[in-house]
Amino acid sequence: MQIAITRRWPAAVEKHLADSYELALNDNDTTMSRAELAAAMQTADALCPTVTDAIDAELLATPDIKTRIIASYGVGHEHIDLDAARARNIVVTNTPGVLTDSTADLTMTLLLGIARRAGEGERHVRSHAWSGWRPTHMMGAMVTGKTLGIVGLGRIGLAVAQRAHLGFGMRIIYHTPSAPPPDAVQGLAAEPRSLEALLGEADFVSLHCPSNPATRHLMNEERFRQMRKDAFLINTARGNVVDPTALTAALKSGQIAGAGLDVYEGEPQVPEALLDLENVMLLPHLGSATVETRIAMGMRVAENLRAFFAGNEPPDRLA
Repeated sequence: MQIAITRRWPAAVEKHLADSYELALNDNDTTMSRAELAAAMQTADALCPTVTDAIDAELLATPDIKTRIIASYGVGHEHIDLDAARARNIVVTNTPGVLTDSTADLTMTLLLGIARRAGEGERHVRSHAWSGWRPTHMMGAMVTGKTLGIVGLGRIGLAVAQRAHLGFGMRIIYHTPSAPPPDAVQGLAAEPRSLEALLGEADFVSLHCPSNPATRHLMNEERFRQMRKDAFLINTARGNVVDPTALTAALKSGQIAGAGLDVYEGEPQVPEALLDLENVMLLPHLGSATVETRIAMGMRVAENLRAFFAGNEPPDRLA
């Protein structure tokens, strides 16, 4: 079986897969063109894309497709047209669960970093502008004991809530489409809210909702006006959940105190206006970027491939 991998994966995963399959690797490790993706699907039994690869209906209509399974490296699947895949009898899988902790850790990194002005402070030191300690220098916001509003209480949202409540004594409020199981929030004293109520009450708002038509630009001009002026927004979900123009305006005007972002609409492009602001902490989509997690993601892909080619149901089937 030939497996086409659209980006380079950790060496341990590539070696593991090479023991069982013929690998077609993208040695350039840059985003493949549509023509390259189409060609890969015409020659490979399995395509292993990432969130940067748009596998849409037009691509899936490529003649003479050989690919029978799209085993995506990542938990998000908005880059794959599931209905079009089903129509072509192509199985689609993802890698849920294994990146929960690393993404939750990074969410707390952004929350703490923007609250305590860590990015700004490091730039201050590196530029040789620091003249020494003084009582009013770079005063930030407390995190311990504050209210965290979580939008989307799935696996990652719950992991963030646990870290925030048990580690920093934060009060947890949340907005989510369906009520979580009672045992999931046990010990967190988490309280449900409407989105409007959550935005008006929370000191920190952390986004953990999926990308879909209903959540595109969920955080827009109106929603930023509903937030407190001393509140912070954290986004480790998907870039298009936030309207970047509205966010930039809110940060510039002082409508909100700051933001911590790991994802962007249209990434890797980041709006120049955001790059010029000090009250936003910007990271290059590092949510799952730990050695352990990236290897675990690849091994999860391998489990789905092994099950599929053995004629069994893949454990993480989406379509």
